[in-house]
Amino acid sequence: MMEALPLAGLKVVEFTHMVMGPSIGLILGDLGADVVKVEPEGGDHTRRLLGSGAGYFPMFNRNKRSICLDLKSEEGKAAARRLIDDADVMIENFRPGALDKLGLGPETFRTTNPRLIYCTAKGFLTGPYGHRTALDEVAQMMGGLAYMTGPPGRPLRAGASVIDIAGGMFGVIGILAALERRHRTGAGGEVKCSLFETTAFFVGQHMAQAAVTGTPAPPMPARISAWAVYDVFETADPDEQLFVGVVSDAQWQAFCGEFALADFAADAGLAANNDRVRQRDRLLPPLRAMFAGMPRDAIVAKLEAIGLPFAPITRPQDLFDDPHLTAAGGLLDVTLENGRKVSLPALPLEIDGRKPGLQRDLPLPGQHDGEVLGEGVAR
Repeated sequence: MMEALPLAGLKVVEFTHMVMGPSIGLILGDLGADVVKVEPEGGDHTRRLLGSGAGYFPMFNRNKRSICLDLKSEEGKAAARRLIDDADVMIENFRPGALDKLGLGPETFRTTNPRLIYCTAKGFLTGPYGHRTALDEVAQMMGGLAYMTGPPGRPLRAGASVIDIAGGMFGVIGILAALERRHRTGAGGEVKCSLFETTAFFVGQHMAQAAVTGTPAPPMPARISAWAVYDVFETADPDEQLFVGVVSDAQWQAFCGEFALADFAADAGLAANNDRVRQRDRLLPPLRAMFAGMPRDAIVAKLEAIGLPFAPITRPQDLFDDPHLTAAGGLLDVTLENGRKVSLPALPLEIDGRKPGLQRDLPLPGQHDGEVLGEGVAR
């Protein structure tokens, strides 16, 4: 753990659930902010999700304190206002207008806490869709990402909550920018991040491709690769596949030399990448046959020796034992509500050579009621 985390002393109050909002608080908390998560009485419903939602709370709520408030009661709303009046940052991802109806919208705090950075995480930024409720999957579908991910005619969402998490990251960027402005002006402000515009930003490269080439970008499974060797290959080991990329002319020569492909190396018609791309149908069958006859570890040793990009096809559960993550502090041990310990990914950052670590374990619902609400009374 670093001795002085970058955001130490920053007070954050979080009214969030699911993924996008909590991811904002997670990042700020990992970087040292004091994040107070305000949950409804009985705890955030995200804690009780099943199936693909069962991992949301454990992944996105470490390094936070928890209090439970009934925001429908006057007492609960008064406690929330006291917390926000004393905060540097407030985060919420309720449906549009919900907190305004409770008297907890940004206008409420312009006078009582003019230094407050008020961050809202929504489905859409300002515009015709602004009133709509959205989810990660909604944004992926209407933002073009699902179309680009699945085969033609079969839109497919990405295999993780990428838009929720990235939208939260943009929220953090906005918060940090607003804090920097506050350092100069003394004034707080409003930050808004969204799912739909985050998705549009992600597929912007495909929009640009269409503009440059005059042809709409096909879904990724049907795309024309920019490189001749950029594929998943079977190996001699059952169920052990490898992705291999050869993305430069120098890498092609190194690849041919390491794998004894003298005929390919000597072929002037294969010397340039674009020429190889045009001949993928000729190149790939013998390469697939070569890899299929070799053990995976032997292929890895050769690729690593010449510095080529490669990757085993890994399942998420395999990462619990990944030697790189486990050796370098890439996983943090948190305690589930049933008392079981689990190692989950740390923030993918190093500052001064060190990763932000675990300051606070996952909180129980309302675990810090007395501590946090007592601080408010004391002030």
